Amino acid sequence: MGFWIFLAILVGIALWAVAVYNGLVAGRNQAQTAWSQIDVQLKRRHDLIPNLVQVVKDAMGYEQETLTRVVQARNAAVAASGSPAQAGPAEAALTQATRGLFGLVESYPQLKANDNIKQLQEELTTTENKIAFARQFYNDSVNAYNNRRQSFPAVLAAASLGFGPIELFTMPETEREVPRVALR
Repeated sequence: MGFWIFLAILVGIALWAVAVYNGLVAGRNQAQTAWSQIDVQLKRRHDLIPNLVQVVKDAMGYEQETLTRVVQARNAAVAASGSPAQAGPAEAALTQATRGLFGLVESYPQLKANDNIKQLQEELTTTENKIAFARQFYNDSVNAYNNRRQSFPAVLAAASLGFGPIELFTMPETEREVPRVALR
């Protein structure tokens, strides 16, 4: 009788360990998949920006400083992809540079009226919205995984099984600033 009780306890512990492990794996995989979706949208954004810069450059031969900043920020963002800690600040700098380019377009009527620029701006705005949604899904997935990892009973086994924390994709302070609108 004692053998069967011991065996039942052993089987219960094994089933618990399997359930904890599978839950942690599922959470980690969901977070990785969510990051992949952000990465896809960031690549789309990185691919659209050179087209926008080229159309603006073709439409005007001045304001090279703004265009150079956008290109440099885009190149830095492409180089920084891989983890949220690297991508966050680089993507924030790219957003700021792109806003500067949009401001430039608004300042020049011939650029504002250009259909190619309008289309690229619309595509970039749509991509920005997709990035925001993907970032929210990623952070929700990471939060669920980190909560599971830190909750009892998973906390007893998570570290020993190699399940470390995953970092959120946070916005630097410059992204949190409310844009200023100048009315004429």
